[in-house]
Amino acid sequence: MTEPAAPHRNPVIRVRDLSVGLVHGSHRPVVDRVGFEIAPGETVCVVGESGSGKSVTAFSIMGLLQTNALRPTGGEILLGDEDLLRAAPERLRHLRSTRMSMVFQEPMTALNPVEKVGRQIEEVLLLHSRMGPAERRQRTLAMLETVHLPDPERIYESFPHQLSGGQRQRVVICIALILEPDLLIADEPTTALDVTTQQQILTLIREMQERQNTAVLFITHDMGVVADIADRVVVMKDGRVVEVSDKERILRAPTHDYTRMLISSVPSLVPELREPLRTEPVLTVEGLHKTFRKKRFLRPASEVRAVQDVSLTLQRKEILGVVGQSGSGKSTVARCIVGLEEPSAGEIVICGERLDRAGTAARRQMRRRIQMVFQDPYRSLNPRVRIGRSMIEGPTNFGVATEAAMERAGELMALVGLPTSALDRYPHQFSGGQRQRICVARALMLEPAVLVADEAVSALDVSVQEQVLELLDEIREETGVGILFITHDLRVAARICDSIFVMNHGRVVEHGPAEHVLARPEQAYTQKLFEAAPGRHWDFRNFRPIEGNSA
Repeated sequence: MTEPAAPHRNPVIRVRDLSVGLVHGSHRPVVDRVGFEIAPGETVCVVGESGSGKSVTAFSIMGLLQTNALRPTGGEILLGDEDLLRAAPERLRHLRSTRMSMVFQEPMTALNPVEKVGRQIEEVLLLHSRMGPAERRQRTLAMLETVHLPDPERIYESFPHQLSGGQRQRVVICIALILEPDLLIADEPTTALDVTTQQQILTLIREMQERQNTAVLFITHDMGVVADIADRVVVMKDGRVVEVSDKERILRAPTHDYTRMLISSVPSLVPELREPLRTEPVLTVEGLHKTFRKKRFLRPASEVRAVQDVSLTLQRKEILGVVGQSGSGKSTVARCIVGLEEPSAGEIVICGERLDRAGTAARRQMRRRIQMVFQDPYRSLNPRVRIGRSMIEGPTNFGVATEAAMERAGELMALVGLPTSALDRYPHQFSGGQRQRICVARALMLEPAVLVADEAVSALDVSVQEQVLELLDEIREETGVGILFITHDLRVAARICDSIFVMNHGRVVEHGPAEHVLARPEQAYTQKLFEAAPGRHWDFRNFRPIEGNSA
């Protein structure tokens, strides 16, 4: 589908009838006749679920398709008047960074872990300019300051692992924009970031765009981000463009059923009223502290107080949410509770037994009562092991017969909405959402009293996210498990949690029923989190702005 001409003259990039197919195998195109244009200073958001062709389209523009797997089969991509599909590899290398650049989703994989940040930024200038060493350094420091990084001299001399996720993403933006390209492609650059860091990155991209009049192609599955930054929206499904229009029309009156489904799947920031639970506690944490000691060569060891005096109680059938920025201590609390970290102080009681005082053998038995679902379903399963074998590993380690464990695995497959035949398949044969369902089923194999979900839906599409949230809701009702739900997404917390604990700098700053904390936050920090939430002015499920706010 080719988009009608945009109401702008001289677009920076014009994609016309682009088709991309597999080099070997299926004749069905991965991207089928995609078309759109982007003008100088305009932001076009491409949205759709995983597998819709968003990233393949972006990689086609940049000339980064894996040549042994994918190849353009039709159409044209015009950067100005130059067709990128017909450009030689040497020409594409020149155009990258000088006229077009890309910011990837995961900054840690985009940066060289063994090279200092300053040298990595300077490499672009070394390859594409005639600046001398002193001029390159000065330009790099100025760019680090432009993207609001503190102490540019220190950042210049730092390695990527010494920076936070938000700082690393700012460095990647420096690399992408230091030569002021005409086109910036941002591929899910804020997916793994908390709401305040996400807001900072989005604001930064907008600032740099206005300063350089850059055309921005922003790939995302977050409709909140679309509501905040888009001028126009391209909706993709199964490799095709199904709808394209300006942001207001897409959000208020989408015409395609798929677009309506995507938008209506976005959870509301306003929690539903829930009846107070009056069940017995399955987890009690009192005065939890965790201090990390960092050894330094020929210098005194330093201390980082990751968790300070955290207390909470989780009841049977309750979903207790722990929210906060990256570095607030959420995941450290979770790791201490499941026994992956040793607390520095405090009490952890699971079903009436103290985990922190138990011996090795007793602790091993107690861990049957608490299981964890991690953020990334792709790394949570062994790619070389069939699903059935991964599922029964826990029970068989505790003496359950293989046949009985496999029968239980089949029952849990049905519970999470997957066929029993899935037990004979490998992880790569499933989608991300299906893998996360499998991880939930595996965590339930030992019939735990407590399930810890650490950012368990943050990497999923909104529609798949909704399916997993519904699954967790059903599971806590059917099994009675209490769920400790770690998240930085306030919409997800509002959708599923009975009670909320807000953490900042290792401490709990506010807690209470979800409808109180999320609808009427009292602490300035909680209010700040809400102000940073993308799309907070939109009621996505009813396709309208929230009254009293501007879109």
